[in-house]
Amino acid sequence: MTDDNNDETTAAIFDLARNRALDEQVAHPGREKRKLPKRFYRKAEAGPHEGGFAILLDGRIVRTPSKQPLAVPVPALAEALAAEWDAQQDEIDPRSMRLTKLANTAIDLVAPRRDQVIAEIVNFAGTDLLCYRAEAPDALVERQAALWDPLLGWAAEQGVSFTVTSGLMHVPQPQGSLDAYGRTVAALDPFRIAGLHNAVTLTGSAILGLAVALGRLTPEEAFDIAHLDEHWQMEISGRDEEEEARLAARRAELLETGRFIALLG
Repeated sequence: MTDDNNDETTAAIFDLARNRALDEQVAHPGREKRKLPKRFYRKAEAGPHEGGFAILLDGRIVRTPSKQPLAVPVPALAEALAAEWDAQQDEIDPRSMRLTKLANTAIDLVAPRRDQVIAEIVNFAGTDLLCYRAEAPDALVERQAALWDPLLGWAAEQGVSFTVTSGLMHVPQPQGSLDAYGRTVAALDPFRIAGLHNAVTLTGSAILGLAVALGRLTPEEAFDIAHLDEHWQMEISGRDEEEEARLAARRAELLETGRFIALLG
């Protein structure tokens, strides 16, 4: 394979995983056989690049889907990305490279449209999971209050005071609180914003996502708090293997997102 083809391959690999929901992959794991690119390199490693650290395959810089250098700001994260590439076997499977996917997102999607991404996260905060409570049974109401109220209190200390309601009827949140949340997110770099965006999506909560991004919660804690209702339902109705598989995949994704954020230092 020529060097130009190598560049095209590394840039295109993660296009395979675009527009494909995690839940869809879990719900029908054997329905589709995807053709994966063959491994074409012997060695993956991290190396200095323009004030950061790039991923190198046989000495050549890996490219993102938008053909940008795959470079990150700290060596610990670069080494972890290189380890993902080095762990690939005969074929390169982007589904097993969650850290690389997040780095690609930061470089290709967050950095060039930072304000739009922040606005999207703030918009999500307007319908935060933690603000919509069950009306019954009492035990579930109490469990939600015990786990969710402390996070709302923590958010209030950051200037983000949200309104809580029972049921699913939309309740608008104070604009001042949404603005304060946006300012907190705007202080983050594109890589942390990419991690935050993923954590918000996986938990359904802008507050839980921020708590992971700022180290207030571990990813494991955030996942259990976010999926309180699902766990409650399984306690009542019994095990559901498909639901368990869906939750396990989302949990693994959130744990890797937390690892991505932690590696940034």
